[in-house]
Amino acid sequence: MTAGHEGEKWGYPSWDERVDSPGHSHIDASTEKQSQVFEEKLNYRPRKTLRFKTLCEVFFASFKRRTSWLDPPARERHMSRSASMAPTRWLPRSMASRLYVIILCGLLLAEGLSAVMQFYERYESAMSVMLNTVEHDVGTSVAILDRLPAQERPNWLGRLQRDNYRYLLGAGQPGKPLVSERSLELTRRIVKELGPAYRVDADIVSTKPERYQLHFTLHDGSPLTLEMTPYVMPVALWLPVVLMLQLLLLLVCTWLAVRLATRPLTQLALAAESMTPTADGPRMSEEGPTEVAQAAIAFNTMQERIARHMKERLHILASISHDLQTPLTRMRLRAENLDEGEEQRKILSDLCEMEHLVREGVTYARSAYGGAETPMRVNVGAFLESLVFDYQDVGRPVTLSGTISGIAMVRQQALRRVLCNVIDNAIKYGGAAEVGASRNAQNALCITVSDRGPGIPDEELEQVLQPFYRLEASRNRDTGGTGLGLAIAVQLTRAIGGSFTLANRKNGGLVATVILS
Repeated sequence: MTAGHEGEKWGYPSWDERVDSPGHSHIDASTEKQSQVFEEKLNYRPRKTLRFKTLCEVFFASFKRRTSWLDPPARERHMSRSASMAPTRWLPRSMASRLYVIILCGLLLAEGLSAVMQFYERYESAMSVMLNTVEHDVGTSVAILDRLPAQERPNWLGRLQRDNYRYLLGAGQPGKPLVSERSLELTRRIVKELGPAYRVDADIVSTKPERYQLHFTLHDGSPLTLEMTPYVMPVALWLPVVLMLQLLLLLVCTWLAVRLATRPLTQLALAAESMTPTADGPRMSEEGPTEVAQAAIAFNTMQERIARHMKERLHILASISHDLQTPLTRMRLRAENLDEGEEQRKILSDLCEMEHLVREGVTYARSAYGGAETPMRVNVGAFLESLVFDYQDVGRPVTLSGTISGIAMVRQQALRRVLCNVIDNAIKYGGAAEVGASRNAQNALCITVSDRGPGIPDEELEQVLQPFYRLEASRNRDTGGTGLGLAIAVQLTRAIGGSFTLANRKNGGLVATVILS
């Protein structure tokens, strides 16, 4: 049975069919370009060897594209682009702040309108009371003053005075003719009440505040002036206190309402941030209002579907790795039976490269499940010393520049794999590695791996963390790199709840930092 039909025994399509089938029409331009380069350099090799290599890269590239949304920096870049594209508004960015602004503005507007209407109603009530009773009081008061002797009239002025008007023994002040409808109506009523026995002249002496006078002539020829000032009853001392307490109560109710309304969204955002391909993050509570419960159920269902999807892809990767072993082993046996020479050496080198690529690809897929390991209490200093001594025992140039004492809860095997990948990368491209540990301002564990290599251009520091990305200068396939070493370290670090960053050193070289909270 040939290699091209080996998969048919197990129910899988042949490798020729897998590569040439329409389902693989999504191969991007970069993959086609790599295939052309391989064709030109390896034109003497069997076509199936080329297809094995191309299939591996195409499948892993497809796996990367389909799972790139799980990359937190990618999500952050997408959110930052969305935020930068959004138009600038006067409203705050957060929903809670917007609700506070809208509700508080509405409450203040309602309170202000209520206060204005209340004062207006009190003013109108006072004017209505004055208009309904003042003509009778004035008629009685004028009659009393007219009958009193002139020397006793000053003693009665205080008794006849009211909040809205007072009497003056004299001609009063000169003024202007009345213009307001209220003053004219009041004057007509008083004239009607006094009758033709008294001559009444009216004028306004002040507009702010409104103050007008009515001039009478008593029967003995003495002038009498009635000075009227529309008066609003003073506000009770308890009323502002009640309004402030009412506003305070409304503010408390607003805070509770906004918090209850936005808390499910905050929980949803936290659950989305902590979501992992293995769906081992916290599930959202499916209790609460109908809309919130429906959103929580939909999110939990989506998380389960993602986990199933990732498990299926991992199973596919494992199956492909298993299926590739048989034809690769057979090709290795056939190559070893060839005459020793340059062609045999190149074919064996390509086979080793393909086997390494398959192993690295499967390792990258499985690295998303690094968080499944149970955390353990580990002495950080002893752990790093053991790791460095293991490298030194085999003659690798690795040193421990600084460490810390203390116990930390870490996933030891996953962290060791991360550091080994970074140290191997530093030795390969920097000649030596320097390991250190410290605590940052947030008391998080920071482990650094530094080298004195050529470094990486700043614009490519983020790209080298992506799967299958290689720098053209030195970190290419010819030097043995697959473009997965740092990607595996990054994904494993995120799987165990940490963060991974790269930065260039001032005097040359690169420093990789693993932060575990």
